[in-house]
Amino acid sequence: MSSIARTLGRARYTLAQGARVAWYMSHYMLARRLSAPFNRPGEPKFEPRSDPGAPERIRASYLALFAKDRANIEAGLYPAPSDFGASQAIDAVRLSARFFADLPRVDQRRVARNATEVRNTNADASRYPAYYLQNFHYQTGGWLTEESAELYDTQVEVLFGGAADAMRRIALGSLARGLRGRDQRRVRLLDIACGNGRFLTQILGAFPRMPVVGLDLSPAYVEKARDALKPWSQAEVVVGQAEKAPFDDAHFDAATSVFLFHELPPRVRAEVARELARIVKPGGVLIFADSLQTGDAPDLDQMLEYFPVGFHEPYYGSYLDTDFVQLFAEAGFAHEETELAFLTRVMRFRRS
Repeated sequence: MSSIARTLGRARYTLAQGARVAWYMSHYMLARRLSAPFNRPGEPKFEPRSDPGAPERIRASYLALFAKDRANIEAGLYPAPSDFGASQAIDAVRLSARFFADLPRVDQRRVARNATEVRNTNADASRYPAYYLQNFHYQTGGWLTEESAELYDTQVEVLFGGAADAMRRIALGSLARGLRGRDQRRVRLLDIACGNGRFLTQILGAFPRMPVVGLDLSPAYVEKARDALKPWSQAEVVVGQAEKAPFDDAHFDAATSVFLFHELPPRVRAEVARELARIVKPGGVLIFADSLQTGDAPDLDQMLEYFPVGFHEPYYGSYLDTDFVQLFAEAGFAHEETELAFLTRVMRFRRS
């Protein structure tokens, strides 16, 4: 890459990501102003631990994420994001209106600590495990509605100040390094709990001929993912549980798990790890991306303290104490690398 091309690429990246961050940060600040106070009357006031220099160091960690993302792009691990255009802007405005229309309902549940909304509906309890029938993040309809599938990306980007896609791309970089030298046409990949297919579209943007499968338990999210993956004929998405994956033994050469394990009970985490070991071939790659844990980045620990209190995350406390190197080792995976990306920890494992 010539110096001129590199300079132009950096300028385009800075412009696009800067606009994206400004958009979602403004949503975050407005949502905070429109929402009720965090602490309810009669409850102990929540005060995260901090020190005077922490905010500046957190900001530095946030900016370091985008610097690492840009370095990965320049290293050829994946292409620069291309979600900065007229059609994307129209969608962003439409989803912004829906986000703020839904915000009062989410805030009402948060204030009331109503975390069982989905269990009180007509959801088929025989079809879904009990832990799944909760409105994580106090979202409307839990994971089971078309509205949730439509709003998820906006909600997550607002939560992370426009950094969610960049954190996912760091996981994509680890995948690219783990598959270096492989013919992408012969690498069958599974994205477990793929949601609306956002990460799969990033994977296919980097590996457009790779056969991929997405697995998710929500029919609404599966339909959204199928729509997102229409440009790639070799991509498919199926409905199913991560702990009971509907695939043969050693069926995949690679697997990815993004933002799943912090929403699983401890017993289910171990079951999913064993299922991944069953369906990934010996020598295959597993990319695990999820929340930081306490101590990974001490300046960010205050955010980790806030997360389960400010949002409905019933299994997050036990997640923070889980040794994932040991968990996956017991299932049959060897740890290769760990990389921090702002509020996300990315780990790569190799099937023994």
